[in-house]
Amino acid sequence: MKLKFTKMHGAGNDFVVIDAINQNINLDPSQIRWIADRHLGVGCDQLLLVERPSRDDADFRYRIFNADGSEVEQCGNGARCFVRFVHDKGLTQQREIRVETASGLIFPKLEDDGRVTVNMGAPRFEPADIPFITAHRAGTYSLEIDDALISVSVLSMGNPHAVQVVENIDAAPVVSMGARIESHPRFPKRVNAGFMQVLDRAHIRLRVFERGAGETLACGTGACAAVVAGINLGLLDAKVEVSTRGGVLTITWAGNDTPVWLTGPTVNVFEAELTL
Repeated sequence: MKLKFTKMHGAGNDFVVIDAINQNINLDPSQIRWIADRHLGVGCDQLLLVERPSRDDADFRYRIFNADGSEVEQCGNGARCFVRFVHDKGLTQQREIRVETASGLIFPKLEDDGRVTVNMGAPRFEPADIPFITAHRAGTYSLEIDDALISVSVLSMGNPHAVQVVENIDAAPVVSMGARIESHPRFPKRVNAGFMQVLDRAHIRLRVFERGAGETLACGTGACAAVVAGINLGLLDAKVEVSTRGGVLTITWAGNDTPVWLTGPTVNVFEAELTL
């Protein structure tokens, strides 16, 4: 099977994006793992499928697969690349589109400066919505990792996140502890583990260990979750620049039940065709 694709990235978070509207696509998890493999395949953090919507109030359907082949609900940097892709391919002329995801509709917009802004929806804090196993909802939770307790903020941005504040992001045990948090039994569907260093009320540094992908150079929903957590902790203002290892994202949140806005760059790396 011949498969045309585009390699893209948003602040270093890289994707294989596939037009499943004009191609007949039926990938199994082993094929996705092969495509995502950085030695044997193309290499990516996630594979994104652009499909026709299954509901009348959407322009497109957006499906996201991690490098391990698992399908997930949401990806903010992927959503931004999605907008650039459908514009570059002439699939739409609209600057703001309605995109169906597994966690509901999102509304990404192509800005005049070439960056893309996504309305990521309101964060969810109810443990059952994340999901997270706890007796009572709280602002932060103690999580036992290797006989030690760490304090995390737990929330959903359409996918689950556990965010902790650290003093020095460079010294944080992102890979080792992130893997333990990702598969912690209190997260039935696993979780993205965020490590946030607060520089001032409008700037943070962030590293994220993503479920099914490991540490990535940037994580859009992780940046949203970190800023929401920081605002709830009284550490951040409503608009925050998030410095990741792959670039800078801007997150805005007015609090309560208002949506989180994610803005950042997208890059089209190359287009190619592979044989499965």
